[in-house]
Amino acid sequence: MKNKKYLSPGEVSGLENPYFDLQAEMGSTKHMGGLKATKELIELCRIGKDKYVLDVGCGVGKTACYIAKNYGCRVVGMDISERMIDRAKERAKREGLEDRVEFRAADAQNLPFEDDTFDAVISESVTAFPEDKRKALSEYVRVTKKGGYVGLNETAWLKKPSKELAEYLFRSAGGVKPETPEVWKELLEGAGLRDIVVRTCKVKALSQAVNEIRMAGFTEIFKAWYRLLHLYIKSSAHRKAINEMMKDARTAPKNMFEYYGYGIYVGRK
Repeated sequence: MKNKKYLSPGEVSGLENPYFDLQAEMGSTKHMGGLKATKELIELCRIGKDKYVLDVGCGVGKTACYIAKNYGCRVVGMDISERMIDRAKERAKREGLEDRVEFRAADAQNLPFEDDTFDAVISESVTAFPEDKRKALSEYVRVTKKGGYVGLNETAWLKKPSKELAEYLFRSAGGVKPETPEVWKELLEGAGLRDIVVRTCKVKALSQAVNEIRMAGFTEIFKAWYRLLHLYIKSSAHRKAINEMMKDARTAPKNMFEYYGYGIYVGRK
């Protein structure tokens, strides 16, 4: 493995970031911990009726729509991908939530909102991707009201990884750069948050799959895989990316989840 030269799926297919492109085309995004982690984040951020919530990196809008439907609040979802936003708007319309959820394309490091706008700002498996995590967190805090909450569900190194493992995850998961729980806590403190809560979780493949299914439902998962098959047949660029991802997956370190997990990190402004 050390001597083998791996090309990223983007280098193979010509797609800018196949990891996110494929999820957008499938209409299905995922995050660590699935529905269980989302519920925990909602509880810790005191999200409830009449709250105004920002979901940074909303993907195809699952969490934003889930919160609006089940907690009676208004939600804005934003994502850097225009295609993700298109899918999220489709979801809101399909679920009859257009009066409570809106979506727009934007960069987490430069949020297009006024200071002190939201009661809570949340982000799930997103803040490990921006080049400048401190800048992103400072933006989350800026747009949060005084006394409001900023909450992350983020990938974390539970033990120091080898260089090979860090490179594998970066390559296979769209450029992700996890931090340790200690660093995530320091980042929240550095952004000026207080009363910080840290809950670190290990990942088990079965429980992760179950919570993803609970979040999406069997029908949506079936449709997502159907779309993936259609892409594989019809698009040479996507076919090359999928083949490279499958090839890369076969090289995944067997003990990866001894090192890699996630955490819930919440602070109050």
